Amino acid sequence: MQVEHENLSLPVGDGTVSAVYSGPADPPAVVIVAHGAGAGMEHPFLTGFAAGLNDGGVATLRFNFPYREAGRKFPDKPPVAVAAWKAAMEAVMMRVNEAPVWACGKSFGGRMASMAVAEGMQAAGLVYLGYPLHPPGKPEKLRDGHLYGLTLPMLFLQGTRDPFALPGELEPVAERIGPNARVQRIEGGNHSFEVRGAKRPPEETGARLAGPVLRFIGADVPGHPSGRA
Repeated sequence: MQVEHENLSLPVGDGTVSAVYSGPADPPAVVIVAHGAGAGMEHPFLTGFAAGLNDGGVATLRFNFPYREAGRKFPDKPPVAVAAWKAAMEAVMMRVNEAPVWACGKSFGGRMASMAVAEGMQAAGLVYLGYPLHPPGKPEKLRDGHLYGLTLPMLFLQGTRDPFALPGELEPVAERIGPNARVQRIEGGNHSFEVRGAKRPPEETGARLAGPVLRFIGADVPGHPSGRA
């Protein structure tokens, strides 16, 4: 299978952000992948994750938020981040026919994807790679209000050692959202999905998450190496 890569420039507000569309021709699905607060779209975790999806036959679009594109460290406010998400979705919709388009993000990127959907952005479903339910050590400061009422399929991939949503904290939220929401825990994983005692490069850590996502979106390839969780 041939995977092609296309560098894009997406208009957001008064500027533009970089993006990379990767995948085979006529993919069965497209997953848009947004980065977390502390790293851009070229972080090895994200490139490994996207490559795993590409190897499974699914196309991906990775993009930068404006703050990252400008070299700033502090994340954009939600209106700016949501605008970037909508620009990424529009760019993908111009390149696909009937293929479903999923919105996926690492931590901040996933939360902003859900806020974009809550504000009307259309997506086949949402995939969260470490949802930041609350700041570490502050479980009373929940970031869940906008999730209730969303009816599209949602997969929360979360490490069992993730201080942003420890076991028993995210599960009740998913139950309240409804049967469309599913939590899958990665045993031993922290917020970066690093497992204590298992030293893996971030590319491999990201690629290992492709399997659960391919299965969830219905695009799993039997026997594919990314199928291991």
